[in-house]
Amino acid sequence: MKGKRFMAAVSALVLCAASALANQRRAPVVYVSNEREGTITVIDTGTDRVVSTIPVGARPRGIRLSPDGRRLYVALTYPSNARNGEKDSIAVVDTGSGKIVKRYDVGSDPEQFAVSRDGTRLYISNEDAGTASVTDLRANKVIATLVVGTEPEGVGISPEGRWVYVTSESSSIVSVIDTRTNRVKKTFLVGARPRAVAFSPDGLRAYVTSENGASVSVVETGTHSVVSTIQLRRGEDKPMGIAVSGNGRRLYVANGRGNTVSVIDAASNRVLASIPSGQRPWGIAITADGKKVYTANGLSNDVSVIDATSNTVIGTIKAGDGPWGIAIGR
Repeated sequence: MKGKRFMAAVSALVLCAASALANQRRAPVVYVSNEREGTITVIDTGTDRVVSTIPVGARPRGIRLSPDGRRLYVALTYPSNARNGEKDSIAVVDTGSGKIVKRYDVGSDPEQFAVSRDGTRLYISNEDAGTASVTDLRANKVIATLVVGTEPEGVGISPEGRWVYVTSESSSIVSVIDTRTNRVKKTFLVGARPRAVAFSPDGLRAYVTSENGASVSVVETGTHSVVSTIQLRRGEDKPMGIAVSGNGRRLYVANGRGNTVSVIDAASNRVLASIPSGQRPWGIAITADGKKVYTANGLSNDVSVIDATSNTVIGTIKAGDGPWGIAIGR
C-alpha cells in the first residue's frame, strides 16, 4: 500500500511539473524591433527572459502580429546610402521557425502599419512620401495610395475593422480611412506632433498621443471628432506609444524623452501615475490578461516590465540596439 501511495505521489509530482512546463511554453511572447541593429528580440512573458533574436536586416520599426499569431509583420526601411538594391518592404516572420518567409510591397519609408481583422490587408504610413498605402496580402500588391498629412507615422485600426486612423507629425492631423472604399473620409486636428493611435476595445473611442503637445486627444469615432484632451506634464512628458487595456479601463502612454510611462483612467481621463522607465520608451504594449506592460526603450537598449496592479517596474530586460516597436502574442 505504501509503495502504491509513493508511486501515486511521484506521478502527481511529474504531472504538476509537466503542467508547469506546458504553461510556461504557452506563455505569450513579446517581439521587440531593434531599429539600429536590424533584429527582433523575443521575450517569454512567463519568465521575462530573452529566448531568441531574429535577424531581419535594414531598419525595423513598426511591428504587428497577424490575427492568428502565426505571422509577425515588420516594417523594414533601407537607408538611401546603403540600399544595395534592397527595397523597402514589410517582412513576414514565421513565429514558429523565426524565419522570414515573405516580403510585401509597400510605399517609401514605411514606419507604422495596421493589419486588417481578416488578415488580408496592411495599412501603412510612408513617412517621407507623405502617403498611406494599402497592400493586398493575397496579391502582394499595393492597391491604394492615399495622400495624408506631412510625415505620417502612427496607424491604428478600429476593432470592427471599418476605420483606419493615420497620424501626421508635421501637420498635427489625423486622416480617417474608410476601409470599404480605401479613401480618406475625414481629417481632424489634434495636439502638436501626433505620434500614435489606439482604439478602445468597444471601438467608441480612439486615443492619439501628441509629443510636442504633451497630451492625449480623446476621439469619438462615431463623428471622428476630438471630444476631450488629456493634458500630461508640459516640458516633461513626450507622449509617443500608447496601449489600451483589454477591459478599456486604463491607458498606458510611453513618454519618450520624458523617460516615464503615464497611467490614465479612461473613465475620468485622469492621470493616475507616472512610472519611471528606461531611457526614451517608444513602443508600448500590454499583455492580454492586463497584468504586465512592456516598453521598448530606445536609448537604454532595454525593455521595462511594468506590473499593472502596483504601477511599478518589476524587471528590465536587455534588448538589441535601438528598441523601437513592441508586439505581444495572445
